[in-house]
Amino acid sequence: MSGQDRLLAGIELGGTKAIALMARGRNVLASARVPTTTPNETLRAIGDRIEAWQREHGRADALGIASFGPLGLDRSRPDYGHITSTPKPGWRQADLVRHFGDRFGLPIGFDTDVAGAALAEHRWGTARGCDVAIYMTVGTGVGGGVVVDGRPVHGLVHPELGHLRVRRATGDDFAGVCPFHGDCLEGLVSGPAIGARTGSDGASIEDDHPVWDRVTAELAEAMAMLLLTVSPRRIVIGGGVLQQRAPLFGPLRKRTAALLGGYIAGLDEDALAAMIVPPELGAMAGPLGAIALAQDACQDRSAAATATSPNTCI
Repeated sequence: MSGQDRLLAGIELGGTKAIALMARGRNVLASARVPTTTPNETLRAIGDRIEAWQREHGRADALGIASFGPLGLDRSRPDYGHITSTPKPGWRQADLVRHFGDRFGLPIGFDTDVAGAALAEHRWGTARGCDVAIYMTVGTGVGGGVVVDGRPVHGLVHPELGHLRVRRATGDDFAGVCPFHGDCLEGLVSGPAIGARTGSDGASIEDDHPVWDRVTAELAEAMAMLLLTVSPRRIVIGGGVLQQRAPLFGPLRKRTAALLGGYIAGLDEDALAAMIVPPELGAMAGPLGAIALAQDACQDRSAAATATSPNTCI
């Protein structure tokens, strides 16, 4: 059975809401939104939805979990499968993989929500065919996932692009809102940071407000840094801030080109128009990322397991 035919379950776990879904490939059969409250309440409600869908559609072949982080992704460490040092009350050390593994007994693909979104855009969206691609979200928080040759990048930890330190404009003394670093990228350009800078909700700020000039300048610093270090062929930017302000993409590309200073041959503002882009999958990048993780978990289990294993996906 091909990856597009398998029945898969997915969970995109966010800081304020979770989306559970059942799908075959990118064809979503059922989905539901669940508020993110306490771990016990939230995970139980998600599990109940999946259990009900399995009664209707059949047993899933695998489950993908794309979660807010930071996450433990090193299988050799005792914190594998956990949310680790999150500031979200009650969620530190929540063991997601064990919870759903015990309940469903399925192969589980586990990664960050942004890594999942990067994988979905690589598989079905605007990063198709790119050997190196980045997905960045700019919303309540800022995060990024990196996909190389079709696989999310992990090392010591998963990439933490939202906590990069960028150059600040002269005279800008805004302290930032990140509880760990103050004025890292997330602390400067996330929705709460924009609200703290202006005293207004981001959606109500006028397009010509000077805060957008600072936001694009600081995002451009990150874009130039990523182009010079990771060498992606596509940087996909989602999340509420730029989804509501699509005209910011133009100034962002222009500033990025200026920061690169012609160093990378052929990478001018026109070329960046095809490289720094919104997600083709829109708001579905995250949920479909969970499905992509489930596909990979099923494929990995198939490659490693014997034909008699009860969890083999064939």
